Amino acid sequence: MYGHVEKLAEEIRKGAASVEGVEAKLWQVPETLPEEALSKMSAPPKSESPIITPNELTEADGFVFGFPTRFGMMAAQFKAFLDATGGLWRTQSLAGKPAGIFYSTGSQGGGQETTALTAITQLVHHGMLFVPIGYTFGAGMFEMENVKGGSPYGAGTFAGDGSRQPTELELQQAFHQGKYIATITKKLKGSTA
Repeated sequence: MYGHVEKLAEEIRKGAASVEGVEAKLWQVPETLPEEALSKMSAPPKSESPIITPNELTEADGFVFGFPTRFGMMAAQFKAFLDATGGLWRTQSLAGKPAGIFYSTGSQGGGQETTALTAITQLVHHGMLFVPIGYTFGAGMFEMENVKGGSPYGAGTFAGDGSRQPTELELQQAFHQGKYIATITKKLKGSTA
């Protein structure tokens, strides 16, 4: 709602695009809340990123799905989008495609890892290959002096009341995740060509 996921997504896109031969696109899912509710929540205008439809997922070789967390799970908007992919599930059109996850939570106890764990079920039913970052980000994974979002499941940030912005370290982790999954996606695509 406040642009935290989009900021991480842009760094992930940059990281993916840094891999030779990889084209990375940024999409957003349709909003499900009425304008009146968004206005009462002081939500800023939506991004200029195009709205994706479920069938457009078939065009991609891999994905990094990002969403804010609501009570330890992905936000309803993203869940509604995935619920609309039943036709793709029936034909297993996304099976074998690598997918990563990233997230934004309101607080440190806001469910970053539970959000990833509950989101993996969506990937599994589609037959997608979950690609966590593990500890490939190196020393950045062990930062203890500053508040840092993210985990071995994927990049993350803490939004707080919306005023806290992703830190440089969180943005670097997002760039790393994009580059990491793009490299794996390229290897997988090359082995099937």
